[in-house]
Amino acid sequence: MKKKDLEKLKNKPGVELKEDLKNHKEKLWKLKVDLGAGKVKNVREIRDIKRTAAVISTILNQHGK
Repeated sequence: MKKKDLEKLKNKPGVELKEDLKNHKEKLWKLKVDLGAGKVKNVREIRDIKRTAAVISTILNQHGK
């Protein structure tokens, strides 16, 4: 994740961050299902989504929201 993206996430309100986290988790679940079915071509995308979700979760915990 680039510094610009991280700064954008830090400046977002808690409600938007929670919505983003929810969306990332849903997308991750869909990718895992597709991976099992053999439909996923870009496996690295799963790792990127996991990392972004972890960053969002960390930011939420730091702000206490």
